[in-house]
Amino acid sequence: MQHNLAADAPIKCTTQTTDVDQQADNLSNWQQEYDQVSNGSFYGCIEEIAYDDLQVFKEYTHRALRQQCQVWPNSLWLGIPAQTSNSKINGLTIDSNQLMCRPSACDFELVTPEQFNIYGMVVNQDTLRHIAQCQGISLIGLCQHESPRITTSAAHLEQARNGIAQLIKNNSAVNTHIQHEMLFNLILTLLQSPQPKQKVSPSYQHRKAVVERVKDYINAHPHDVITMTQLCELSHVSRRTLQYSFESILGINPLRFLRITRLNQVRRELSDPQLHKPVSVIAANWGFGHPGQFAKDYKQLFGENPSATAKRRDR
Repeated sequence: MQHNLAADAPIKCTTQTTDVDQQADNLSNWQQEYDQVSNGSFYGCIEEIAYDDLQVFKEYTHRALRQQCQVWPNSLWLGIPAQTSNSKINGLTIDSNQLMCRPSACDFELVTPEQFNIYGMVVNQDTLRHIAQCQGISLIGLCQHESPRITTSAAHLEQARNGIAQLIKNNSAVNTHIQHEMLFNLILTLLQSPQPKQKVSPSYQHRKAVVERVKDYINAHPHDVITMTQLCELSHVSRRTLQYSFESILGINPLRFLRITRLNQVRRELSDPQLHKPVSVIAANWGFGHPGQFAKDYKQLFGENPSATAKRRDR
């Protein structure tokens, strides 16, 4: 059967990249930074449809990532992993009957595994409140939701996944009004679902605070050689507690976090067309004192030599 294209339907935008920083930039109007965590060359894809007051997308990332994110102003984001996986938001694991929810002006951190698919909807808060009010639905407090996780039914989550997937696939055959109505119905269904009290381990806040303290110190001393002993002294915890805190919140140990964070920063400088420093100088500035070991670690993480990254920048 042949469909007549809806003339007023917004155009789907599909972007593909082998650059992790480009992947972070490709999602319209978000402020993001992605650090690659697992080893190998990167591939990512975003399929996105943007309306005046609403954004819907599907994102695929081939490698495990740590993402720092903030959505566009006066909006609310809902994130639904395509499948049960070891994803975390602000150090909290997402269960199979949960979705993620964050308002604007609120930085959040995602930890995502390899071969990760996520469906996302971002909606203007004023429009959402207006439509909810017209339908007699109360959303009091949702836009300041204390927990980044919302518990709902598996059926509602699957309905949302299927609805978004079909819309992205067939958006040109459906006019904007119908698309708009369908998406807001999905959003309101998810937001008014029963929300049991979130279960958070009593030690979560302490572990999260330990990790944040160490991250702040690493960011403030980008060029220093940092040891495990220093990190333990800084956070006032034992090596075992420090290790457990990082593995439970970020899924990696603190020394690997330090190395990966700095390798990603080196890669950003090597990719920056405004910078033309030698590889050895950039590596040394980020605390890598042994060129041979640095080159080995870099190639293992990104799947290419640092010189290859620099040559691509120069081209």
